[in-house]
Amino acid sequence: MIGVSKIKQHSNVLDKPLSKGKQEVSLSAFAFLFSELVQYNQAKVDNIAELERRLEDAGYAVGARVLELLCHRDKGNRRETRLLGILSFVHSTVWKALFGKVRSS
Repeated sequence: MIGVSKIKQHSNVLDKPLSKGKQEVSLSAFAFLFSELVQYNQAKVDNIAELERRLEDAGYAVGARVLELLCHRDKGNRRETRLLGILSFVHSTVWKALFGKVRSS
């Protein structure tokens, strides 16, 4: 029998460790989701300015969630208050998560 004690170890979903998962999303999946987002918002508006505003709002919401996730994974819910610490976090962690490599100085 496969170790039953191992299965019961993480029986509660909240007790399981957070996995970082894959760091990349396929280009076709991203293109599909982006296309659907644009088409959905195009159907709901009458002019370009309103479409731009809706897409900007969606991008802001996604960006805020990504930043919150990165802060949680990197800092463990600790808030950085020093300017140098914030710049270092953006320079290394945020930039690497968004663009795949650390920002060159």
